[in-house]
Amino acid sequence: MTVIDRAQDWLSQDPDPVTRAELQDLIDAGDTAGLEDRFAERLQFGTAGLRGALGAGPNRMNRVIVAQAAAGLAAYLLDHVQAGGAAPSVVVGYDARHNSDVFARDTAEIMEGAGVHAFLLPTHLPTPVLAFAIRHLGCSAGVMVTASHNPPQDNGYKVYLEDSSQIVPPADGEISDAIDAVGRVDEMPRSNDYQTLGPEVAEAYVEAVVALPGDGPREVVAVYTPLHGVGRDTLAEAVARAGFPPLHVVPAQADPDPDFPTVAFPNPEEPGAMDLALKLASNTSADIIVANDPDADRCAVGVRDGESYRMLSGDQVGALLADFLLRKGVTGTYGSSIVSSDLLGRQAAAHGQPWEQTLTGFKWLGKIPTLVFGYEEALGYSVAPDIARDKDGVSAIITVLELAAELKADGRTLVDRLDDIYREHGLHGTSQLSVRVEDLTIISRAMDTLRTSPPTVLGGLAVTSVDDLADGYRDLPPTDGIRLGLDGGARIICRPSGTEPKLKCYLEVVVPVTDSIELARESADAQLAGIKTDLAAALGI
Repeated sequence: MTVIDRAQDWLSQDPDPVTRAELQDLIDAGDTAGLEDRFAERLQFGTAGLRGALGAGPNRMNRVIVAQAAAGLAAYLLDHVQAGGAAPSVVVGYDARHNSDVFARDTAEIMEGAGVHAFLLPTHLPTPVLAFAIRHLGCSAGVMVTASHNPPQDNGYKVYLEDSSQIVPPADGEISDAIDAVGRVDEMPRSNDYQTLGPEVAEAYVEAVVALPGDGPREVVAVYTPLHGVGRDTLAEAVARAGFPPLHVVPAQADPDPDFPTVAFPNPEEPGAMDLALKLASNTSADIIVANDPDADRCAVGVRDGESYRMLSGDQVGALLADFLLRKGVTGTYGSSIVSSDLLGRQAAAHGQPWEQTLTGFKWLGKIPTLVFGYEEALGYSVAPDIARDKDGVSAIITVLELAAELKADGRTLVDRLDDIYREHGLHGTSQLSVRVEDLTIISRAMDTLRTSPPTVLGGLAVTSVDDLADGYRDLPPTDGIRLGLDGGARIICRPSGTEPKLKCYLEVVVPVTDSIELARESADAQLAGIKTDLAAALGI
């Protein structure tokens, strides 16, 4: 079958007039290159669900792909969940990206038509609300239509099972196989008998978040940006009910906008994304800055630094949140991803609590049975796994506000407390070497270099160990990554991104604080800079 034939077959079952027109234009123009780009591959369903650029064809996010995913997931649920005659159920949520609401309604209709009872959230809401809703409603699964912090042209499809954590093997492979077995989407049964929920689920989520803070101080001046996403209203309600002063919201980024007009990438970690929040903080003499990514499952924090402001790293926020919970006597397992700082292990040990590392992603952290706090350096935090076993940027911000207000009442800041942690456990300096590529072979060549001829010295520190994560590391499941151990407790982990065309290398050095914090920080920064320069040269990137 030629690419034209495949395009014609796809066109004949596509219910979306926009992508139908896109495909018809390519066919009429005889643009085989454009068609091959859309039909040469298919978006693969995995532990991240689906994520890709919007457009026509199997290599894009569109209504055909979503319908196939919904039908495959329905088949999986009917096969694995149905017991005692009870039909499985699913709750579906969505963010404010282009077509998110359409994909969500398609999912609800197809689920209901297949015999899986579907609940649809009433409007665009944060991803944590969807994760919470699964156990709150007693559902077998959940679907969130979101591309999180990806560029505006993307959308995605995230799947959770009944424990409110994301899917992991073997479920992802079994769902993928079920999707591959789906026939034509225009022949699928659909039903409008799904239940559109009212505000009660979001209300219950806010109540659960508001129950987290204690009765401590509440006075804190905070600037907030939802980065054109869906976090503002839910967070503002939680802030008000918890008794904190209203947030100073960045006006230009306050409303949901799928085009994200003020940022190049709607990710608080990206250069420039927080510029407007930093400026507003200066204008309002704020104590702290807090931010969500567009679906509000991540949390970023900024602090006053002399006369200006700066953003904390994800590892620094993780250390502060863990310290806060440990000092409050929260007992259980403290978890972090393997690419996050090892500082959490030292903190947990000092309080007699277990620490567990997992592979990257909350899909793994959420599976720790006794988890009481989990984080990954990419701004993901779970301060209350009983609310949802996934990262939650709303409850994380509420906890940050509580900590900042407590410190402010004592005449101290987040930076002061972070320095206390460093004095006790050593200054754990972290950084990243992250390269976005057009040609994915650049990533594979870099990984091959590390496997076959790893460097022996980086930044003046000897490389003392090389572990291929594909062989399994510390009994973790195999994954595509390399860990380099260096003198002095330093380490590097390199891996391809699971959601973007990026090579990510995570660097950490440990510097004892024997004199001053400033000298320790200068030493750590110098070591990280040297390692980064040498690593880039060794990888040819």
